[in-house]
Amino acid sequence: MTPQQTTARQLLTDLFDVAVKAALPDVTLKAFLPSKPKGRTVVIGAGKGAAQLAKTFEDQWDGALSGTVVTRYGYGENCQHIKVIEASHPVPDQAGIDATQEIMAAVSDLSADDLVIALICGGGSALLAAPPQGFDLNDEIVLNEALLASGAPISAMNEIRRRFSTVKGGRLAKLAHPAKVISLVVSDIPGDTLADIASGPTIPPSLISEDISSITDTYGVYLPQKIHDYIQLVDAEPPLSTDPIFKNNEAHLLASARKSLDAAAAHARSIGLTPMILSDRFEGKSSELGGILGAIAQEFASNSMKKPVILLSGGETTVTITGTGKGGPNTETLLALAGQIEGVNNVTALSADTDGIDGSEDNAGAFADGTTVQRLRALGIDPQKSLANNDAWTAFNAIDDIFAPGPTGTNVNDFRAILIT
Repeated sequence: MTPQQTTARQLLTDLFDVAVKAALPDVTLKAFLPSKPKGRTVVIGAGKGAAQLAKTFEDQWDGALSGTVVTRYGYGENCQHIKVIEASHPVPDQAGIDATQEIMAAVSDLSADDLVIALICGGGSALLAAPPQGFDLNDEIVLNEALLASGAPISAMNEIRRRFSTVKGGRLAKLAHPAKVISLVVSDIPGDTLADIASGPTIPPSLISEDISSITDTYGVYLPQKIHDYIQLVDAEPPLSTDPIFKNNEAHLLASARKSLDAAAAHARSIGLTPMILSDRFEGKSSELGGILGAIAQEFASNSMKKPVILLSGGETTVTITGTGKGGPNTETLLALAGQIEGVNNVTALSADTDGIDGSEDNAGAFADGTTVQRLRALGIDPQKSLANNDAWTAFNAIDDIFAPGPTGTNVNDFRAILIT
C-alpha cells in the first residue's frame, strides 16, 4: 500500500469513527431521560445496539429498574439490573423466541403508575421472534430468509413482518397498557420513520397497506402458502397509532444516519475538506448504487472544482441473492463502485455498516480506489463475476482491503465516504 493510500484510508476511518461516536448511547441518551414514575421502571429493548443502550440507561438512571433486552450474538454488555440475552441475526433462532417471551412477560400486568422504557434499534425485527398462533420458529426462519433473499427495501420487509408477529406493529406497547411506554429509538431506516425501526414493536404505524400482495409480488417475496394466506388476513393487521391506548406514549429519535453524516461533515470541514452530503436515504440494490456513486466520483475527480472533496451518504441498500458467495450490501456497493473508478488515481472510498457487521462475515465493509480492479485481476479475480455471485467479501479479502472495526455499539446503517483529492 502506498503512503497516499494509507493516508486516505486513515482519513476515511476517522470519519467513520466520528459518525459512529455521534450515534453512541453515552452521547445521545442523557437528553431523553424521563422523570421517575410512581411505580416501577421496566426496561425492554431489541436490536444490535440494545445492550449498549441498556448499559448506558442503567448508568444514567437514578432509581430502581428491571427488564430484559435482546441483541445479536457477540454484542452483549454486562448490566446489573437489566437482563441481556443474545440471539441470532439476521435469521431468528430459539434464543430469540425465548428472549421475546421474557420481554413480553416483563411488560405484562403493569399498572398506570408504571413506566416502560423501550430501547429500539436496527436488527430488532429478527431478534424479536414471536410468530402468530399456529406458527413456529421454522415459519419465522422461512419468512426472514425469503425477505432477505428478495432484495426488498427495509420498509417493505417490515410491512410484512408487522403482520406476522404478536409483538411487532405496536403490539408490545399494547401488551404493556395501561403503563406509559417511552420508546428511545436509534434509526437505521431511510427517512427515520420510527414505526419501521425493528418493525415498530412499541410504535404502531399510522397507515396500513391495503394490498399486501402488491408488496410480495413487486419484490418477489416467495412465501409458503400458509404464511402468504395469513398475512392477507384482517386479523394480521397491527393496531394503528390512532388507537387510544397509545395516547400517552412517547417516542424519541436518539440517533440517525443524518445526525451521523452531519457530524462527519463537520469533522471533514474542520480538517480542510469540502464535505457534501449526497443523501441519507439511499435505498435499492447495492450494486446499482455503487455504479451511480462511482459515476459521481468520476465526475468530481475530473472537474475543476477545488479539492479535496469528501462525498458522504447513508441509507440502506439491499442485495438480491442469486449467487453463492460471501458478502453484504456495503462490500457489494463498493465492488460496483470500484469498477467505475478503475484507473482514477485520486479517488478512495469506504462503505461500511455503522454496527460493524456487513452481511455474512465479520467485517463492516471495505475500501476501494482506482487500483482495486487491477489488483483483483492480477490475482485472477473477475470483479463482474464476483458481483454476479454475490461474492464481494471474497474479492476484497483477497487484496486485504476489508474494513473490520468490530461491533460498534450502535446502528444507523450504511456509512459511505468518497475522498477525492
